Amino acid sequence: DHAVFRESLALALSRQPGFSVSHCGSASEALDIVAEKPVDVVLLDYDLGSENARRFPSTVREAGFGGRVLMVTGFVSDYEAKQLIHDGVAGIFLKEQPLDVLVEAIHAVAKGGAWLDQRFLRLLSGAQAHGQSERQPRKLSERERGVLGGLLEGLSNKEIAAQLGISEPAVKTTFQRLFEKMGVRTRGHLVRIVLERYRDQL
Repeated sequence: DHAVFRESLALALSRQPGFSVSHCGSASEALDIVAEKPVDVVLLDYDLGSENARRFPSTVREAGFGGRVLMVTGFVSDYEAKQLIHDGVAGIFLKEQPLDVLVEAIHAVAKGGAWLDQRFLRLLSGAQAHGQSERQPRKLSERERGVLGGLLEGLSNKEIAAQLGISEPAVKTTFQRLFEKMGVRTRGHLVRIVLERYRDQL
């Protein structure tokens, strides 16, 4: 949905031998395109603003799409990656990689293969960080529950510290530990994982 990135990428890919490229800024527009013409691979941005990209693979298959979906993203957590793989995406491509690697990924999934970063390949083999099963999320400590409760209330670090009776640096340290534990980089991703996996502990 970021026009400059999308248009630049479409132009670069259209210059590749054998590539014909259409592009759009929403999942609904993409559904219209695949209904009008044969498409081998859909490059799907994970973050589509108000739209949920996770629904697209199943929706487009229900519409009769027989091609492959390659997720293109700046970052997804391990949990999100596993859900995407479960939803049927053919691969997850990280935007930090160069264009020639993306071209290689597109060819790979178009031929029926998969494209996953090494970290995501470990998920498929069942090996997750710290040996933690996705179905058995690690138990949260009392402080972690308190900090996450404040986060869900929309409180600042200073307000969370006052509410819990701890220092602001202690709140920051707890957030850093939670980021590492849940494999996320931002508060937004943290909220999403907490609501999906840890709601019953809060």
